[in-house]
Parts: sequence; structure tokens; C-alpha cells
Amino acid sequence: MAADNHAPADKTAPHLAALRVDHLPDAARLSATLGWPYREADWRFAFDLGSGFAAEVDGRLVATAMWWPYGKTHASVGMIIVDPRMQGRGLGRALMQQLLHAARNRTVLLNATQEGLPLYTQLGFVARGQVFQHQVLVPAETVLAAPAGVRPMQAADVEGVRRLDTAATGMDRTALLDALFAAGTTMVVDRGASVAAYACAREFGRGVVIGPVVASGASSAADAMDLITALAGRARGQFLRIDVTEGGGLSAWLTGVGLPCVGHAVPMVREIQAGAMDADADADVGADADAEVDVRLFALSNQSFG
Repeated sequence: MAADNHAPADKTAPHLAALRVDHLPDAARLSATLGWPYREADWRFAFDLGSGFAAEVDGRLVATAMWWPYGKTHASVGMIIVDPRMQGRGLGRALMQQLLHAARNRTVLLNATQEGLPLYTQLGFVARGQVFQHQVLVPAETVLAAPAGVRPMQAADVEGVRRLDTAATGMDRTALLDALFAAGTTMVVDRGASVAAYACAREFGRGVVIGPVVASGASSAADAMDLITALAGRARGQFLRIDVTEGGGLSAWLTGVGLPCVGHAVPMVREIQAGAMDADADADVGADADAEVDVRLFALSNQSFG
């Protein structure tokens, strides 16, 4: 099923085309049918950072898929949604094949639902651990003071934050980070010499999402907890979500402080480039960026972007 800009003669047959900005209101409605909390603003944020494909039937949007390049070597894919009435007709596979063709020789990452695992495995993706989704409505009376050493990011911190992110993920996520910085709040752990950790929070879905969370060094887990605590303290009376990596080890702590785990996804990687890294791996995979320091990704920006 090739992507084209011309509807087939049979108006009941789906055809693929590039995802357009005028698709986004229908995309938001489509995701809502599956219980996914994306607002139209979330779709626009994703659209402005990447590109994708749509499936239409007689002008009606019935499926979507998007991808985001991270430099010339990596990409993530997500927003893969098929109208329940159109499932079982190969649309998910056709959209994924278009995405993989567009990504060319990049290593591609995604976070899979259980339903998507068989397809992604057939397409060459390999599972790498788990991502745990935590969420809660933060009581309005909650008071969480920012721990010592945590402060808002300043302009002078930006390059250090980018280096931390590259060390943790092995990817050039400059465009994503710039968009996150502009859209919400970024806080850092400042140890006097350099930024040791950072975390972002922004409006997303039903309320606020915290992520990414990246921290370095022997106290990385404690710093990640401090950043999450500081940002959660700003979300009083709002719905709060955070998706944490298995390797970061914070899922049990989040549950213990009142953010229960409500589900999980399976990180998967389709490796093409030699030396491609696992975004949930430990320090050595980020060696090119920061050989002497353990830098770890504790939470995703969301399950689509990684």
C-alpha cells in the first residue's frame, strides 16, 4: 500500500498520504476513541517537530503514524493509531513500512503496546526492558518544596543540559529539547561546577507530564527524585503523569510517594547504524559524549518521543 495524494476509485478503500496540519483535529478525535489523552495541541507539538503519514477512507482520517529524526543516525516513531473499525486490514503495517522507509538507515526506537508487539517484532524491532506509566491527580493542598540544589534552568545551562541528554541517550535531540524548553518548565540540579541533572515539565494530555529526567554521577537517582519532587510541587490540583524507564529504577519510589503505576510499554529498537545505543542502557553507551560520568535517562519526554 503505497503513499500517494490521489484517492483510489473505490472510495471505501483506504489510501495513504502525508499527514497534514488540517488532519490534526481529526487525529485528536481518533486518538480519543482509543482512550489516548492527546489534545489537538499535543498533536500540533508533535507535528511541528516531525512528520508522518495518514490513512483516509473517502476523505475520513482512519489511521496515523509519525516519526521524529534525532540527527542523522536515530529516530523515534509513535502516534500509531488505527480506527477500531479499520483494524485487521494491514493499515498499521503499511504505515510502519512508510515510516521505516522515510527514516532510511537510522536506528529507530518506539514504545510498544502489548497489541503492537507482534507487528513490531516482525518488522525487526527488539524489546529492551519496560517503561512504567505513573499518574495521579495531585491534591490542591499538596506542598512540596524544591529540594536544595534544584533551581530553574538558566540560559547558561542550556549547553550543559544538551550534553547531558546526548550522554544519556546517544542521540542529537536538540530540536526536541528546544521545543520542551519553550513549552514548559525546566529545572536543573546545580553542584556549583556544572549541571548534574535536568528535568522538564509541560502541559500534556489531561494535565502535566514530567520528562525527560536525566541525571549523572553517583547521586543520579537521588537527583532525579529531587527534580521530580520539585516539578510535582508545581502541579498542585492538576493531573500529573510520568513515564519512567526500568533501568532508572524509580517506579517503586513513585508508587510509594503516591504516584501509582497504571500501565507499561515495551521499548523496542530496530538497529541499523553500527554502535547504535539503547536509550535505557547505562553509562558506557554514552561514552562518546561523556566517557567518565554515568549519565542515565530516568523518565521519557513521552512515549512517542522517548
